[in-house]
Amino acid sequence: MQELFNYFPSFLLVFVRITSFFVMMPIFSYRNVPNTMKIGLGFFIAWIMVFTLDLPLLEIDNMYIFLILKEALVGLFIGFLAYLLLSAIQTAGGFIDFQMGFALANVIDPQTGAQSPLTGQFLYIISLLFLLSVNGHHLLLDGIFYSYQYVPLDQPWIAFGNANMAEYMVKAFSRMFVIAFQMAIPVVSCLFLVDVALGILARTFPQLNVFVVGLPLKIGVSFIILFIMMGVMMLVVSKLFEEMLYFLRGLMNLMGGA
Repeated sequence: MQELFNYFPSFLLVFVRITSFFVMMPIFSYRNVPNTMKIGLGFFIAWIMVFTLDLPLLEIDNMYIFLILKEALVGLFIGFLAYLLLSAIQTAGGFIDFQMGFALANVIDPQTGAQSPLTGQFLYIISLLFLLSVNGHHLLLDGIFYSYQYVPLDQPWIAFGNANMAEYMVKAFSRMFVIAFQMAIPVVSCLFLVDVALGILARTFPQLNVFVVGLPLKIGVSFIILFIMMGVMMLVVSKLFEEMLYFLRGLMNLMGGA
C-alpha cells in the first residue's frame, strides 16, 4: 500500500496527460462520448501505464504545479495535431461541396457541435469507421504511451522556444491542405469539365436554361464520381493516418528538446 502512495504523484501526472489528450483526440473527444467514460478510461489507462512504464518516483513540491501544466500542454498539443490532420477530410468535402453547389447546405455535426459540409461529414464518418476497422485508435493510444520516451515525466519544460516547432506546425497545416486537395481533385476536376460543357451548351443553345439543368447534373455526376473514386480516397486516407503518426512522433521529439 505504501508503494501505491509513492506512485500517486506520477499517476496524477500521467492521468493529466491522457485526459488532456482525450480532450482533443479524434473519436474520444466527441460530445456524444460521456465525460464519465472519458475520465474512467483515462484513469484505467493511466493506472496501467504507471506500472508498465519505468517512471520516476516524484514528490509533490513547489515544481509539481509546473509539471501538471506541462503534462496538460503535451496532451493538448498531441491531440490537436491529430485532429488537425484528420480535418483534411472535412476540408476536402468543403472543396467538393463548393463545386457541387452544396456550399450553403452545411449541417451541424453532432460529434463536435460545429457546422460541417455535407460531403465532408459523409467522408469523415466513413474515414472514422475505416480508422476503427484498422485499429487506428490503438495506434493513437500507442502514441500517448510512447510519448514518455520523448517527453519524460520529470522534465519540467517543453521546448516551445525551439524555432523548428513553429515551422513544424506550419508544415503539418500545409500538409493537411495538400492531402485535402488530393482527395477532392477527382471530383472537382470532373465538375470543372461539366461546367465547361454546360458553358458550351449555353452558347450553342441559348434557349437552354443551364441553371435548371446544371445543378441536378452536377450533383448526379458528383455522386457517380464519389462512388467510383471511394477506394482511391480511402487509400489517401490510409496515407493520412501514416502522415499523422509521423507528425505526432516528430512533434513529441521537438517538445522533448531534441
